[in-house]
Amino acid sequence: MATALHSCFAIAAPGLEPIVARELTTLGERPRIEEGGVSWEGDDASLMRANLWLRTASRVLVRVMQFKATAFYELEQRAKRIPWDRFVASGRGAEFRVTARKSKLYHSDAIAQRLVDAVGLGVGAHKPHSPNHASLAQLFVVRVVHDQFTISADASGELLHMRGYRQDVGKAPLRETLAAALLLASGWTGAAPLLDPFCGSGTIPIEGALIARRLAPGLHRRFAFMEWPEFDSDGWTALLADTRTLALAGSPVPIHGSDRDAGAIESARANAERAGVASDVQLTVRAVSAVESPDRPGLVATNPPYGVRVSPESDVRDLYARFGQVLRERCAGWRVAMYSSESRLTKQVGLPFTEILRTSNGGIKVAAVLADVPGSSV
Repeated sequence: MATALHSCFAIAAPGLEPIVARELTTLGERPRIEEGGVSWEGDDASLMRANLWLRTASRVLVRVMQFKATAFYELEQRAKRIPWDRFVASGRGAEFRVTARKSKLYHSDAIAQRLVDAVGLGVGAHKPHSPNHASLAQLFVVRVVHDQFTISADASGELLHMRGYRQDVGKAPLRETLAAALLLASGWTGAAPLLDPFCGSGTIPIEGALIARRLAPGLHRRFAFMEWPEFDSDGWTALLADTRTLALAGSPVPIHGSDRDAGAIESARANAERAGVASDVQLTVRAVSAVESPDRPGLVATNPPYGVRVSPESDVRDLYARFGQVLRERCAGWRVAMYSSESRLTKQVGLPFTEILRTSNGGIKVAAVLADVPGSSV
């Protein structure tokens, strides 16, 4: 990896861009929110640090080149000038993910083929596979809007929510980035107790434990930039060593997760073990009506059933109403953050919620809402 500054871009799910920007600011960067993500200028260490620490971004890219092309011969000429060998080791291959709109060159497969041919002048190349295909080839993301091409090298590899621990999932799993986003958007820092009464396979409590213990989410995985010919392996080793010194030996606060589904709790325990936080998270088979809270106030963060895939709508309304009753009875003085797919379900809880972000989960549009439970726990 070269020592010059990179034009970096962190892809974010819709609605998560401000949270990613705050994460980057915490890492010492000067981020700019753009359509679909957040950009910044950073050196090698910045790029590695972002991949290692970002909890809510989907992928980190390096913008390699931007240019205008309205004909294929122009595209071919520009493509030959791109320093492909900075990102693709000889014989490793490259694949292209192309989106084009409002441009004279709009056929994504034809654009990808021209770029494959250009890369093939110096390194091995092949045609793109499906977006979810795991490949050893270097991915390039190509965006064409109004004839303006932006070609970016993927620095992450697998999507950043792939922490490596979540192999057992429930019926409607919450992506790790969304779990972290709910916690960060609510202002939770790991200094107060955390409770999830609908924890499913444990994603929110596990992400909470990672935050509370200052554990980098990418600590135990590989990234695409590690295959680049100029990868600074010594710098990466030093960064990992520094990162490990920041970690706490255990969570400073209680973290509880419960669910009425015994199979989900079994999966959550296995996931927590793989994440290295099994001793930090107390997981219990328990219906929401039997929830018990730690002695001092904290945050209830949860992703209750939406009624779309896992429960009939009438049952869900009753569940939300019962949830609100339990909060008022046992969590007075706490804060509550949750995802909800419908405002009428949120109203069943009976708390003065404020929307803190809007995104989608599994193709379902959801809002994250936050409220204080009235009263005192003392």
